[in-house]
Amino acid sequence: MFRNFKLVPNILFGRGCFAQLDQVVAGRRKSGEDWAVFVVDDVFKGKELEKRIPLHDKDFLLWVNVADEPKTGYVDKLTLEAKKFNPTLPCAVIGIGGGSAMDLAKSVSLMLTNEGSSTEYQGWDLIKNPAVWHAAVPTLSGTGAEVSRTAVLTGPEKKLGLNSDYTVFDQVVLDPQLTADVPKAQHFYTGMDCYIHCIESLQGTYINEFSKAYGEKSLDLCRQVFIDNHPDSADKLMMASFFGGMSIAYSQVGACHALSYGLSYVLGTHHGVGCCITFDTLDEYYPDGVREFRAIMEKTGVDIPRGVTKDLTGDQMETMISVALNLDPLWENCLGKDWKAIMTRDKARSLFEKM
Repeated sequence: MFRNFKLVPNILFGRGCFAQLDQVVAGRRKSGEDWAVFVVDDVFKGKELEKRIPLHDKDFLLWVNVADEPKTGYVDKLTLEAKKFNPTLPCAVIGIGGGSAMDLAKSVSLMLTNEGSSTEYQGWDLIKNPAVWHAAVPTLSGTGAEVSRTAVLTGPEKKLGLNSDYTVFDQVVLDPQLTADVPKAQHFYTGMDCYIHCIESLQGTYINEFSKAYGEKSLDLCRQVFIDNHPDSADKLMMASFFGGMSIAYSQVGACHALSYGLSYVLGTHHGVGCCITFDTLDEYYPDGVREFRAIMEKTGVDIPRGVTKDLTGDQMETMISVALNLDPLWENCLGKDWKAIMTRDKARSLFEKM
C-alpha cells in the first residue's frame, strides 16, 4: 500500500506577505464571537513584530518560551490556558516563530480537540479528532516544521512527535523578511537541520522520485546559501526548508535524527545543535555529506559543542541509547529492514561516546 499523505493546502510566499495574515485569518471568522489563538515565541515581546500581529479584541495572544525543547507537560499547560481564556473552540491557531513555536502551535491545535494529555498521542497516527484550523508563520528557516506532519515533543518517557495527517498546517505564510535578524549561529544550526534532512532522505532506503525531487532541490538551495553566499539567501533558505520538509514527508530522516533525539532527551540539547553534534560523528554512514558539512561549518565560522557526553552516568547513557533505538522507521530508512542487527546498543554507545 502507498501512503496517501496530506500536504499543506495553502501557501502564501513573498517578502512582506506577513501583512496579509489578518486577511488570511479573516476567512475563518464567521461571526463576531469567533476568536483566534496566536502562539508566539516570547523572544518577540516588545519587538516590532509584536506590533504587527493582527490581534482582534477577542483573540488570545499566547506567548511561549522555547529556551527548552517543547515538552508534553508544557503543551498541556498551554492548552489549559487557551481553554480558560475561552471555553469555546477558537476558529484558528496561528504559530509565529521557529520550529519549536510552530510545533507548540500544532500541538495546541490538536489537544484542543483531543481529550487527555499530549503524552497519550506521542507516536504515529494516534490522534483521533481533526485539529482546530492552524497556520504557521516561520521566523527561522530550516526546521521544516512548517510542512511536516509531526510536532516533536519530549515526554516523561520518550522524545517522539505527534505524527498525524491532522498535525499538518492548513496554511503557511512564508515571508523571508521575518528571518532578517536571525543570529549567525542559529542561522547555521537551522540551515544544517534542513541540509541533514536532505542527506538522510536522499541516501535512505525509503527514497523515491517524489522525495528525491524535493530533496535534491532543497540540497541545491542549501549549497547556494551556505557555499555560494547567494544574495537572495533568505528566500532560498526558506524554500529549502519547505522542500526539505517535503522530501522527508514521503520518506524519512535517518541515523542523525534518531541519535539526536536521544541526545536531546537526556541533555536538553536544542534540535538543530543536536543534529550538528550528531552528524559530525557519522562519517561511516554519510561520508560525503559529513565532509561537506564540515566545509560549511569552517566557512561559516561556527564551532559546534564538543565532548557533550563525556560526563554522562551509565544510566544516562542507557537512557540515551534506548530513546534513539526506539525510532524504528528512522533506522530502517538508514540501514534497511535488518537494522537491529547492525545498530546494536554497543554500536549506538560508541557513536554517542564520540560526541
